[in-house]
Amino acid sequence: MSDAPDALPSAAALAGPGEPAAVSGRRGPAAPLPRSVRIGYGLGSLGTGTFGTVPGLILLYYLTNVLAVPAVVAGAAVFLPKAWDVLINPLVGAAADRSRVQGGSRRPFLLAGAVTLPPLFALVFAAPPLRGTAAAVYVGVLFLLAATAYAVFQVPYVTMPAEMTEDAAERGRVLGWRVAFLGVAILLSGALAPAIAHADAGRDAGGTAGYRLMGVLVALLLAAGMLGAWHFTRRAPQVARSEAEPSLRAQLAAARDNEPFRYLVGMWTLQALAIGVMLAGVQYFATYTVGSASAVTALFVCMIGPLVLVMPVWNRLARARGTKYAQWCASLLFTAGAAALFLTPWTGPALGYGAVAAVGIAYAGLQLLPLTMLADTLAADAVRTGHRRAATFTGLWTAAETLAFALGAGVFALVLAATGFRSSDASRPVGQPDTALAGITVGMSLLPALLAVASLWLLHRYREEPPEAATTD
Repeated sequence: MSDAPDALPSAAALAGPGEPAAVSGRRGPAAPLPRSVRIGYGLGSLGTGTFGTVPGLILLYYLTNVLAVPAVVAGAAVFLPKAWDVLINPLVGAAADRSRVQGGSRRPFLLAGAVTLPPLFALVFAAPPLRGTAAAVYVGVLFLLAATAYAVFQVPYVTMPAEMTEDAAERGRVLGWRVAFLGVAILLSGALAPAIAHADAGRDAGGTAGYRLMGVLVALLLAAGMLGAWHFTRRAPQVARSEAEPSLRAQLAAARDNEPFRYLVGMWTLQALAIGVMLAGVQYFATYTVGSASAVTALFVCMIGPLVLVMPVWNRLARARGTKYAQWCASLLFTAGAAALFLTPWTGPALGYGAVAAVGIAYAGLQLLPLTMLADTLAADAVRTGHRRAATFTGLWTAAETLAFALGAGVFALVLAATGFRSSDASRPVGQPDTALAGITVGMSLLPALLAVASLWLLHRYREEPPEAATTD
């Protein structure tokens, strides 16, 4: 990836959680960060992207189809640990803000998360000789510990660019590497993890050996990215300090008077929930609708493959017609692609792959455009109030996003339970009733489409801030 400024999306488009808005864009250029710091910081997204993808993609299926956990119990085991992030994130942020340990207030947290998350992730998929509810308790507890370790790394990690430099262009270069590694992590882990997990399905009577191997290999990927970020940011300066409100309640209170932010975060929460439902359902859709468990790799590549390729197209459309217009286009394309998946049982897999590819093209826009609108909204808030509250608002944004993705697996699990899905041990697969097969198709298609339609009303109510609000000192 080129490191030149014109090879990157705008700093506003790349603004991430904890990132101050581009209100400081008129400041003089700062000394450039070392290339090793930029790339090293980006390496952390190998960890955040991988942990954000793999559990949502295969953990629910692992519980219901390998460990014979009832769908409702499995949904709780996946949802509750991730929902815990909503509570623990503000606490970690406050602890990092108060920290004055040697080596900076952020990097020791990065190291703590980097040495604890990988082994905990491997243990989640260690497949103990337990089945049913006992297996769910084991997985749920380990996943809760893993989610806590992830929060210890992720919350300080997303704050660091704002503290390494106050120059918007330099921050854009740093975040460009983060976006690049994030795309690699999502595509690599999402495509390979299911393939490795199912590789020994024909030879392993218990169906667990592949999951054990996958857990270890993904843990190594997590360790490489997270330890790399900790190591290579040791030369990063700390030229500014951004502090968030210390609790979720305080963040909600701060956001109460910002109407554009409320509509924007509501829109993204519904769309993130729709994406979370689809991620949780894609393995079931591959197994029972397409007819092959291994088809999940091809489906995931169709969904995530366009992420890096078409993101510049969405960026150009946003510059030419406005970010809100581009968001409308991405949202409508996502809705149409999700709804078209409903026809797959009658038309065959080809339509399913094409519809998932359309969803993937839309998903690239949905990853970029809401963050662009968020950056503009927070820049205008800084001008309007005179306070730099980006860390507060992005903490709330991250909490809503985390909760929505976690809830996606829980919602799909409820669909499975309501339609009579039969959980099973991998060595003794069972047939599914027609109602369950229909529920899988509806849960993967019409349900996400309806959630996306609901988000359009909030997008309509969102008021774009005038350009001068985001650029005036």
